Amino acid sequence: MTTVVEAKAITRKASTPRKTSHAPATQPPVRRGLNPAKRHGDSSRIAVTGSKNQTTATPEFPERHLASSGMAPAWKRCLDVSGVLISLPFTLPVMAMIALWIKLVSRGPTLFRQERIGRNGKGFVLYKFRSMKMDADTSRHQSHFRNLVRSDSPMVKLDLLCDSRLLPGGCFLRAAGLDELPQLLNVLRGEMSLVGPRPCLPDEFRFFSPKQRVRFEALPGLTGIWQVHGKGMSTFSEMNAMDALYVRKSSLVLDLGIMARTPVALLRQMRQAFQQHRATVRKSGSKDAEEAALSGYSTQRLG
Repeated sequence: MTTVVEAKAITRKASTPRKTSHAPATQPPVRRGLNPAKRHGDSSRIAVTGSKNQTTATPEFPERHLASSGMAPAWKRCLDVSGVLISLPFTLPVMAMIALWIKLVSRGPTLFRQERIGRNGKGFVLYKFRSMKMDADTSRHQSHFRNLVRSDSPMVKLDLLCDSRLLPGGCFLRAAGLDELPQLLNVLRGEMSLVGPRPCLPDEFRFFSPKQRVRFEALPGLTGIWQVHGKGMSTFSEMNAMDALYVRKSSLVLDLGIMARTPVALLRQMRQAFQQHRATVRKSGSKDAEEAALSGYSTQRLG
């Protein structure tokens, strides 16, 4: 209960409009945290293998910022495996229908594979249903994320604002969290958990300060304390504060509570996506779709 109260306090703080006179300094790049690890003989690397249009990188994770190098708690693994197996009779038919829909509306593969940063800084391949058009431009996402961090603005994702890169129905898939269902395989493989911080992209890793990297002590999750209490309302620093709170107070009761609140959070996210879609349609005549959606979000949040 204490954890939920603290998380809600952080969320309320995020929901009040703030005036910033200047953008905060960005977090130090990964390179600054690598030298001590290299001196201690740390040879761990994260191999980033994307598509032919993606750049490759091998950022190292500074081991000195990690406190957990062993296995995840036994109770967590039991909850993950049992939860996935129990859900299969419901999720498998839904996944089959989504795969068929993607094949009908778009050429290309059904699944989207992407390199992410997991527990203890280890890279892994994350699976999602493809909800964007083939060869969609990802540079806008990188620029958008960088601007949100530097301006300390609420973490509003472009792909939830129904931008033009999405397939027909892609906005609904993302808002409902259905595009994440293939990550049940990541959970079974032990790369993810049902509950935990969302895994970041390798390009985003450098924005996390050494103190904020405590979030990487836990397995990344399908849902988490930020997703149910602050998604779309909290800033980058506030998101990390919530994730750090989860790492400190992780327990079976907390995980069950977060899982129970996830459906409500998804319904709220779907409602927000629908409202942003309407705002985009109204303003699309004079603005770019993403700009119009962001403007509509800001108006709704401050109003």
